[in-house]
Order: sequence, then structure tokens, then C-alpha cells
Amino acid sequence: MLRVLMFLIPLALTIYAFIDCLNTPEDEAKHLPKIAWVFIILLFWIVGPIAWLAAGKQRTPPQGGRTPSEWHRNHRTQYVAPDDNPEFLASLREDHKKDEALLKDWEADLRRREEELRRREGEQGTKD
Repeated sequence: MLRVLMFLIPLALTIYAFIDCLNTPEDEAKHLPKIAWVFIILLFWIVGPIAWLAAGKQRTPPQGGRTPSEWHRNHRTQYVAPDDNPEFLASLREDHKKDEALLKDWEADLRRREEELRRREGEQGTKD
């Protein structure tokens, strides 16, 4: 049992450090490029992961509250609520104008068709 733990604990530490290194943005890796840290973690089985965890990464929270899911969004670090976003509000105004124009066109078409029906009914009533 002890032999298994002596193998599993360093393996788990190596896997954790490797994944942590891969998920860390390049600008947060300290002292060496990230690719060098990957090789150190994988080549030096126990010392490499401990070195990564101790000195390889900035452990302070990133500026602007960045999270791993945001790293792949062109490093966008600041979010704006939709009701505070001028671009979003402008797009809503444009959509509203398009919808209003479409509604006016439909209403005009409906009036034209109603007048045409009344005219036809008036013509049929005079023929009878």
C-alpha cells in the first residue's frame, strides 16, 4: 500500500502541475518561458512540479479578475452589463428602427389590401 502511495502522490502532483502550467497564460509564467516549465515538470518528476508550484507562476489574482475561460477571448479583461454597453444599445435601436419600418410597411400593405377588397365588394354589389 505504501509503495502505491509513493508512486501515486508524485504522479498526481506531476499531472496537476502539468495541467496548471498548460492553463497558465504565457504572461503569468515567471522566470522561464512556459514551454521550459513544461519540460522541467515532465523531465524532473518530483522536483519539477514542486519548482513550478513554488516559483513558476504568479499566485496573485490576475488584473481585472481574469479567469481561464477569458484567456481565449482576446485577453478581454473587463465586462460591461448589456444595459451599460453603448454598442449593444445602439444595435437595439437599429433593430427597433428596422422593426418599426417593417411594421409600417405591413400596415400600409394591409390598408391597401383592405381598400382593394372594399372596392371589389362595392363593384360586385352594384353588379347584382
